[in-house]
Amino acid sequence: MKTIRRRRKECKTDYATRLELLKSRRPRLVFRKTNKYVVAQYVESKEAQDKVVFGVSSKVLLKHGWPESAKGSLKSISASYLTGYFIGKEIEKKKLETPIIDLGMLRTLNKTKIYGFLKGIIDAGIKINCDKKCFPEEERINGEHMKNKVDVEKIKGAIK
Repeated sequence: MKTIRRRRKECKTDYATRLELLKSRRPRLVFRKTNKYVVAQYVESKEAQDKVVFGVSSKVLLKHGWPESAKGSLKSISASYLTGYFIGKEIEKKKLETPIIDLGMLRTLNKTKIYGFLKGIIDAGIKINCDKKCFPEEERINGEHMKNKVDVEKIKGAIK
């Protein structure tokens, strides 16, 4: 009888997907959600050893104009979009290779934080293939649904 690996049992690693990502020999853009923030990391792998080149958390948005009153919504669709935009600009600035998106064990449902993050990366100028009907509506990205309004365009201007 085959035993299940510990990280698979804990729903942390899908080994088949990880193997396919490593075989591509391209850097990965890892996206993770925590209880408070959205985290993205640019990771390079050499012989199955991962090296984080740089990472960014949605907490960095506070330095770029995210309102202090909306601090509790740093894991929203708007925050995911701006985090993707921020890391996309960093990739362009450092002239790094276009990465593959690594979502780990997250479920990929249309119009969610994941696709908000992808839209931010694409809007930053990184070429990634994705169907546009999967992206959240502009009202959701601009934070018009939130109690504490967030001026996304102002924050995007501060990120450049």
